[in-house]
Amino acid sequence: MKLRFLLSMVMCGAIFSKVTFKETGYSYDDVLLVPQYSAVASRSDVSLRVKLTKSIEIETPFVSSNMDSVTESDMAISLAQAGGIGIVHRFNSIQDQVLIIKKVKRYKNSIVQQPICIDFDASLREAKKLMQKNGITSLLIVDVEKKLTGIVTQRDIPSCEDENKKISFFMTPFNNLITGNQDTTLDEAKKILSEHKIEKLPLINSEQEVIGLITKKDILNHKTYPKASVDSRGRFLVGAAIGTKSDALERARFLLEADVDVLVIDIAHGHSEQTIATLKALKAEFPEAQVIAGNVATAEGTRDLIEAGADAVKVGIGPGSICTTRIITGCGYPQISAIMECAQEADKYGIPVIADGGIKVSGDIVKAFGAGASTVMLGSLLAGTDESPGMPFLKNGKKYKVIRGMASFGANLSRNEKTTDKNNVEKYVPEGVEALVSYKGDVATIIEQLVGGIKSGMSYCGVKKLKHFRGNGIFVPMTSSGLRESRVHDVSELS
Repeated sequence: MKLRFLLSMVMCGAIFSKVTFKETGYSYDDVLLVPQYSAVASRSDVSLRVKLTKSIEIETPFVSSNMDSVTESDMAISLAQAGGIGIVHRFNSIQDQVLIIKKVKRYKNSIVQQPICIDFDASLREAKKLMQKNGITSLLIVDVEKKLTGIVTQRDIPSCEDENKKISFFMTPFNNLITGNQDTTLDEAKKILSEHKIEKLPLINSEQEVIGLITKKDILNHKTYPKASVDSRGRFLVGAAIGTKSDALERARFLLEADVDVLVIDIAHGHSEQTIATLKALKAEFPEAQVIAGNVATAEGTRDLIEAGADAVKVGIGPGSICTTRIITGCGYPQISAIMECAQEADKYGIPVIADGGIKVSGDIVKAFGAGASTVMLGSLLAGTDESPGMPFLKNGKKYKVIRGMASFGANLSRNEKTTDKNNVEKYVPEGVEALVSYKGDVATIIEQLVGGIKSGMSYCGVKKLKHFRGNGIFVPMTSSGLRESRVHDVSELS
């Protein structure tokens, strides 16, 4: 009996000798940035321009989350207008995801390089479907030789008209069109549009073939959104998520053909064999593609993804407001500590990190940057806006929208219905929930408020440029009393 007890103790000792405790980890609410001497006279002096990936820079360091309750075309367009970037979720067919990307890329373009055209003999019904599919309000009409023969807009089409009629019946014919050529500049186009009181200027070559299109809306957007995230052709930047399953490379190929700017490998535990294998395969087949990989929370995970080819690393295991990973699995890492550890490692390679999850207010974003993040991924903060998918609804007299974690039961059920994945949903263990978020109006207002808070925070830290601030914050841990002191207290708010 005594021998059995001793053997048992030895075995337990052998087990517990492998247990490791890291130093205390900190989340956003555990720390404050220490104010520093500041020579920043105005928030307008602060620059938030920063790297999203190794090769892409953006003016506003916001990335919208690749959740189906956060980012589709409307959100991606609004984020790009504000200088950030939206990541379109992958919980749809490849074709549907590609259509969303194309819609974003066509929305703003100083010169639309490949405007959508329709054959002269097509029906009104076909034209309406093509407009609706691509989210556009006009079509250029071409003949069998692909020469421009006319243009039709939605206002040219009576709502009660016979849809079997040819679209050419409604078009403005070529002889009545004002056109430009390959040398037409934006300033020249603006003058032509104004003089002739038209909204669209087709561009043609000497053979009367369509080579582009300039619209009044695009010129206005060019001036209205000076910080907009655009590619080399003036189109909005947009990203898209892919998974690690068998269709990952196929989905990536179609997305890249649609001119997506960055791919995000979307998996909860990014420091895994399947993530690294997918990343290596992507970079081998599409070496020029910019790829964001994650999520990770350690230096080791960051290093392994970078060495496999990641152009940016996404950081965060379980901090999201609707994520239950830490409760279900017992695994995770407090977010501020995770950002610090991952950013320090990523900086050795010149690779940016994206702080994903746990952000509730603009102060959390400032802390993320001080800890080393280059950009932040926002989910619940954007989910209640007009631009997030889904309609707002009333509950007890207040407006709400739905947000759901992509590891939630509802999201898993939905993607089983939308894809060919035949996994038995009854065996699925969710690591997220579905929840309500208050309706917040348009996303531009939210972004403006967050940007203002970040610039104020940077002025308190005495820095004018985000690229100089990231990873250089001085933090002080605080107790629960310090957190209480940080919030509104000992008063009754009016609203």
